[in-house]
Amino acid sequence: MARYAAFLRAINVGGHNVKMEHLRSLFEEMGFSDVKTFIASGNVIFNSNGEDVTALEHKIEKSLKEALGYSVAVFIRSIDELKEIAECRPLMDKRADVETEGSSIYIGFLKDDPGESVKKKLIALQTENEEFRFSGKELYWLCRVKFSESLFSGPLLEKTLGMQITVRNLTTVKKMVSKFS
Repeated sequence: MARYAAFLRAINVGGHNVKMEHLRSLFEEMGFSDVKTFIASGNVIFNSNGEDVTALEHKIEKSLKEALGYSVAVFIRSIDELKEIAECRPLMDKRADVETEGSSIYIGFLKDDPGESVKKKLIALQTENEEFRFSGKELYWLCRVKFSESLFSGPLLEKTLGMQITVRNLTTVKKMVSKFS
């Protein structure tokens, strides 16, 4: 059995409130085992015999839409992939910036690599306070201001990238790795 992390978009935002106990039970009803949720923002850890991540994402999206009545984009990573993501290698040269008060790193989970032209489009929007790097299906976002003061948001990132994204703070990702790996 493989261990996965699912990052769900549109959970407990915009009036779409889902109790974590209910979310856990929905995953169990889908046939997944050792299901755990982590904070109330749509982070689910589970075991599955399935190895086709795209098929797992589709299965979960379909089941959640039926159960919740609205679409929920699902972004799955293996626990090993999550460990790599938590190391934040694309921003290793920016560690001093991250330690500055008010700065944070966010990880944007995508379904696919957005391609070079799209990456360049987002990077062209960088400011002195916001820097973007890509690695595979992840967007690494160094935000040198409070998130509430950022010029960027999930919807703006989605519009610029032309695809759905869900964003988590690097601290959350690291805590998930330490707790569930």
